[in-house]
Amino acid sequence: MHIPEPIENRLVDLEIKAGFTEDLLDQLNALVYRQQQQIDALIAELRQMRERLPESGGGAEVRNLRDEIPPHY
Repeated sequence: MHIPEPIENRLVDLEIKAGFTEDLLDQLNALVYRQQQQIDALIAELRQMRERLPESGGGAEVRNLRDEIPPHY
């Protein structure tokens, strides 16, 4: 069976585009996967920080804002 040259050229172009599209999709999937890993790590770190917060708070300690002024003022 003989395919006319313009149609064959068009099919080749479409196959090339499909190949590039598959490659791009694989790259995007890998990127989304890495980003999800980073998000999960940040969520875990935030949880740890929230768990430590009450411990370092020291209770209902009253602070004077004048005590926090740097000495050069």
